[in-house]
Amino acid sequence: MKNKKKLCFGVIIGTRAYFNSALAKDVRKQLLKTIEEQGYDYVILPEDATPTGSSSIETREDGIKCAELFRQNRDKIDGIIVSLPNFGFEIGIINAISIADLNVPVLVQACDDENDKVDLDSRRDAFCGKISVCNNLYQYGIPFTDTTLHTYSIYSDLLAKDINRFASVCRVVNGLRHARIGAIGTRPAGFQTVRASEKILQATGITVVPVDLSEILGVARKIEDADAELIQKVEEMKKYAKVPQQYSDKLMLQAKFGVAVERWMNANAIDAVAIQCWDSLEQNYGCAACVTMSMLGEKLIPAACEVDIAGAVSMYALTLASGRQSALLDWNNNFAEDRNKCVCTHCGNFPKSFIMNDIELGTLGVLGRTLGKVHTFGAVYGKVKSGDFTFFRISTDDTKGCIKSYLGEGSITDDPYGMDGCIAVTKVDNLQTLMKYICKNGFEHHVAMCRGNVKDILQEAIESYLGWNLYVHE
Repeated sequence: MKNKKKLCFGVIIGTRAYFNSALAKDVRKQLLKTIEEQGYDYVILPEDATPTGSSSIETREDGIKCAELFRQNRDKIDGIIVSLPNFGFEIGIINAISIADLNVPVLVQACDDENDKVDLDSRRDAFCGKISVCNNLYQYGIPFTDTTLHTYSIYSDLLAKDINRFASVCRVVNGLRHARIGAIGTRPAGFQTVRASEKILQATGITVVPVDLSEILGVARKIEDADAELIQKVEEMKKYAKVPQQYSDKLMLQAKFGVAVERWMNANAIDAVAIQCWDSLEQNYGCAACVTMSMLGEKLIPAACEVDIAGAVSMYALTLASGRQSALLDWNNNFAEDRNKCVCTHCGNFPKSFIMNDIELGTLGVLGRTLGKVHTFGAVYGKVKSGDFTFFRISTDDTKGCIKSYLGEGSITDDPYGMDGCIAVTKVDNLQTLMKYICKNGFEHHVAMCRGNVKDILQEAIESYLGWNLYVHE
């Protein structure tokens, strides 16, 4: 999983010869210590590779040395951190980044001066130097991420916070640029709203990998009851959710489908998946896809309904940003006359960690009435726990030839609501404005959500690096 990989940063220390080299050595030591403490790896020039003895980039030649080291570690480096103990030499720094040509996010951090230490032996001028470095990045067309404050002490708590935020941005950007999204089955005819352009997605680096549903069902039917992987999956499902006695005989059928899906995903290196859950699976195989999708989501492998490929990408972006489970919901019902509340729901595929209490498996409400309940077993029943959430949605706009998206935050409430499936009563400030934007700009009825507040991470990833059209809801 890309979102579980230990990240590695290429580190550049910028300095100039007429500043005190001890300052650069101190910053190198503390920066690397903080990176290690936060659980990341790094690649940096040896201390004796440059004249200051601190790995500092002073000349164009130093920059070329650094670029070569970074190129040797191209497959390892997820982002570049530039730290300025003093003014820095922008020519060396920009050559290091541009010649390495890693196409990864860049963080620029600079150190505070102290008012009583501005003599020639102690001053830094990094406040000014950062502007020069950023100016060069802009000139070269290299996008970058700024820190919380323009400058601060290398010993500040802000350093770890900024590095962790930057790490999340790197996960989102690099994860999406190399994402493989599975599409199991064809889009249901009644859901034109979830049509998406594979070509527009591919322009970002997102590859859609399709497979016919019949292939998955064919594999599922051939799995022997004594298959060790199947037996393990049945036990996993029993521990995951309560299974009503009258549907216990359906568990084996459900587990075979789950094993077949996971085998195909593993064989094809799939990061997130969109499944034809409506209604061929129920009619031609005899169960719903929900619990399989829920269990995948709980393992940080997002699974979207109704072959909503763009929805799966939206979920994956949230999981990369947060390191947590994501869900796909409908903006489904008004909540009485409270115009800032909305009932978000889906038939029953939320990851278990979203749910308030222990979850129970049941049948699909709507499809169960038309296809028969016995053919729609596998839905997850549960009320979502209250708390903050981030919502996000991308859409491929064929007319404009772009990816467009919207992003915001809200809260899940404790309000009761008497509907089957997975229910989340949500509160979003200025919800009516958001709904108008969604309708006027042709967005789908599905929205992806994750717990916690990661709006700023996705906004930075999209606006600075991915270049998608983005509406940030306030």
